[in-house]
Amino acid sequence: MRNIPPNLAAHLADGTTSLCHCWRLTRRDGVSSGFTDHDRDLAFGDIAYMAHSGLDAAEATSELGFAVGGGEVSGALISAGLTEDDIASGLYDDASVETWLVNWSNAAERLLLDIGSIGEIRRADGGFVAEVRGLMHRLDEERGRLYRATCSADLGDQKCGVNLASPTYTRTGTVTRTDSVLAVASAGTGFRDGWCTGGRLTWTSGANAGLSVEIKVHRAISGTDEFDLWQRAPQPIAVGDTFTATAGCDKTHAACRARFSNVENFRGFPHMPGNDFIIRMPRQGEPGLDGKSFFR
Repeated sequence: MRNIPPNLAAHLADGTTSLCHCWRLTRRDGVSSGFTDHDRDLAFGDIAYMAHSGLDAAEATSELGFAVGGGEVSGALISAGLTEDDIASGLYDDASVETWLVNWSNAAERLLLDIGSIGEIRRADGGFVAEVRGLMHRLDEERGRLYRATCSADLGDQKCGVNLASPTYTRTGTVTRTDSVLAVASAGTGFRDGWCTGGRLTWTSGANAGLSVEIKVHRAISGTDEFDLWQRAPQPIAVGDTFTATAGCDKTHAACRARFSNVENFRGFPHMPGNDFIIRMPRQGEPGLDGKSFFR
């Protein structure tokens, strides 16, 4: 049961109310912004909630049990807070959202309605519609360690232990020409063909400086490196932009051993039988069906 503060409960019981909604968006880098659908700015806590931002609430839903509830907020892309470049750059992906019901005549009378996170953001005609997901959507995310043949660690993290700062795994390059999401760079990377497939490319200069994207395919051709990127850069890529590219890992036991010499930190179970082993039909005389270990 939701506990409504007595002063706000008294206001709600009155015949005339002065209510509005306020939203606090906190990006993953800690930057917070406040918006309200009231016609003037409000302030409470440690943040100002900007009016005239074009932000408005759409339909919201609540679900029983573990179903994911949520709603949508829509608005215009203006200088009051959100910009198209920030959204395209992913700065608001998975941002935390607090939804408040506030008495605009006395901001001390307020109630926290919900806490969620930003999901899909759709942009069109200078505006946006942002999906707000309820807390239950976190239950759909992978948590803990899974028993699977491939490694559960990410290349370079604490569990993996590979030092990506080493020149063996990270190089720099300069763009010499571009074609849509394909970046063709100078020979500064110096990796062999496919070495960076599944790795990350981080822009160090240009309009996209500081942004990272996963590399879909890496090709080394005649002293140059070509990269197909999984995601289009939010800003145009220009000749002369610089970047760093890291080696990729397909999370297999073979790659861990041959490419990184890091088998002692492998976080998968390569010898665990898969579904094909369970459902396939045995054949008479087939080796390995005598109850002994497969790996001795």
